Amino acid sequence: MTNHARVLICIARDPTRRIRDIADEIGITERSAQLIIADLERSQYLTRTRVGRRNTYSINPQRPFRHPAEGDHLVHELISVFVGHDQSQRDDSTP
Repeated sequence: MTNHARVLICIARDPTRRIRDIADEIGITERSAQLIIADLERSQYLTRTRVGRRNTYSINPQRPFRHPAEGDHLVHELISVFVGHDQSQRDDSTP
């Protein structure tokens, strides 16, 4: 999986997450995370909204993947696998 996909998944899990936290979770530098987020914005995979001193991100779930081999798949398919997996693990741990 690419770092771009990892950033999208992190943002899907928490749209208010700081770049520093995204970078730490993925294991990349803050600067790399900033560049990836800027690239995802330019490519219209996400939008950034300023809320006070923080950013809130919105993912465009209907965007297709860039690579021609995956061009018939949409972003929401990737996100649902990982975010749905996170939710099912939380549900399984509830007594």
